[in-house]
Amino acid sequence: MPQFQPPGFTQHIITTFLGVMVYYTPTDRPWRGHPEVGEDLPPLVFLHSLGGGSSAYEWSKVYPAFAPDYRVIAPDLIGWGRSTHPIRDYQPEDYFQVITELLEKIGTPATVVSASLTGGLVIRLAIQRPDLFQSLFLVSPAGYSDFDSNYGNGLPAKIAGIPGIDRLLYSAGAANEFAVRNFLEQFLFANRSRVTQEMVEAYLTSAQQLNADYAALASLRGDLCFDLSLYLPQLNIPTFFVWGEKSRFGSPAVGKRLAGLSSGAVREFWTIPDAGVLPHLETPAIVTGLLRKALTRVH
Repeated sequence: MPQFQPPGFTQHIITTFLGVMVYYTPTDRPWRGHPEVGEDLPPLVFLHSLGGGSSAYEWSKVYPAFAPDYRVIAPDLIGWGRSTHPIRDYQPEDYFQVITELLEKIGTPATVVSASLTGGLVIRLAIQRPDLFQSLFLVSPAGYSDFDSNYGNGLPAKIAGIPGIDRLLYSAGAANEFAVRNFLEQFLFANRSRVTQEMVEAYLTSAQQLNADYAALASLRGDLCFDLSLYLPQLNIPTFFVWGEKSRFGSPAVGKRLAGLSSGAVREFWTIPDAGVLPHLETPAIVTGLLRKALTRVH
């Protein structure tokens, strides 16, 4: 599998209950779960979203900027990227456990940076295990069934639930170059000219890994979805929300409504003009600046 991480970062692994999870750290400050050079720096963990072809690459235009001052850790979650792809019906509890195992190995409360459905799962985990978190920086966090909207009733979810058809859907809609480029340009980015060939290749390579369809289809079917609005009032960790103004999966208006449920925890709500679902890939310099601003308020 080609390497799409930025120069100066090295791949390592940890073992979780679901298998081997790959993660990336600065080459000159590796972290393997025990004291090494750089262990005294505050941990900054980047977790990618859960859509076809996702991987740590999603944050690769942002996290290098923080390597001098933080213990940067960017994993491919189980079922994605270079990590193990077990054949299973993925549930939220699977990701609660693998993220918990990662954060427990770090050993120090971490600032966690995440997006979309993973961001929603991280909120729920931060409610369950506040001892693992220093703060949260979340791009368009969602449960995709928020405020009683039922994602599972939609046509994509129903089609993805038909045995046999689901694999054809994945092959046609996520595991070929045309589909990947089209999805990035039409649904994830506000400005299609910002989609590069490198981005297409990174997503395609991840999507084509053996058994990658199991995790992706679990997300598409709605198996991982929930109503995030039911959990946000319980959040007590300092949190920052970022939203692409032209996000097609949950508008800034929905985001502000979610943020209002936890006004004591959500310190800021930033909207990025002319950006879609993935502003950290589409406008990484802006997201980098906002993350720096958030970090100065909690450290």
